[in-house]
Parts: sequence; structure tokens; C-alpha cells
Amino acid sequence: MDLVPLVKHFEGLHRVVRRSPAISVAPYICPAGYWTIGYGHVCRQNHPEIGEPEAERLLYSDLQTARGQTLALTRWPLQDPQIDALTSFVFNLGISRYRGSTLRAVINRGELDRVPGELRRWVFGGGKRLAGLVLRREAEIELFGMT
Repeated sequence: MDLVPLVKHFEGLHRVVRRSPAISVAPYICPAGYWTIGYGHVCRQNHPEIGEPEAERLLYSDLQTARGQTLALTRWPLQDPQIDALTSFVFNLGISRYRGSTLRAVINRGELDRVPGELRRWVFGGGKRLAGLVLRREAEIELFGMT
């Protein structure tokens, strides 16, 4: 699975069904307890509803930011799918968690065989082990090429 479909699949798009033909996307609280809109874009509780095209724009912008942050902190040369897997991770958890992680340390030492085990540690949200994060990490491991 490529980066965008992977993120879309695991983030989902939380729609508001109305009687009109237009579909709105409204803020919601994600499993980790953050106000979110669209495909995992962190927002304020009072963020106005948006349409699917705006949700897509936010996703692409957020992924571009996450990719740049990932590249800035990753010294070991990686292939594009490996960068995509880490971009998904950073998009999901934030750059500060990647910055201080053992995951980043083992990658920067070139210990890529340790990546699956490190990714599998990051399956908790709001203090609970989340089945969706377990599945997401396995998809990221597959994308990274370490299955």
C-alpha cells in the first residue's frame, strides 16, 4: 500500500450526513483524545465543517510537512517506500515522538532489521493499546519492506 492510501485507510474520513447532497466533514475527537478533522488533521473543537476536497488538501499538506520533518531527522539513506512508512508514523504521532525515539536512533545507525520491533512498540493511544494502531504499524512495516 502506498503512503496516501495507507493514511486515508487508517485515519478515515468522518463525514456528517445531511439531507442535502453535499457531504460535510466535521471535527471529532480521535482515539488519542485530540480534536481532528478530515484525514487526521489536528484542529480546534470549533473548526468549521469542510468538504472532502478541503480534507484532501489538508492531508496532502500535512503529509508534505511530515515528510520534510522525517527527512530532516533521518541521516541513514533510505528508499522512498521506507521514507513513506516513516512519514506515516510521523504524521500519526508527531515529529517530537520520532525525534526522541529509539526507532530514529536505530535507523540512523543503519540497524534497519530492528525497525519492525521498534514500530510495534507504538500501538498505544490515550493510554490504551489500539487495534487500529497495531494494524497501521504492520502496514508501515510492510511498506518499509521488512515483512
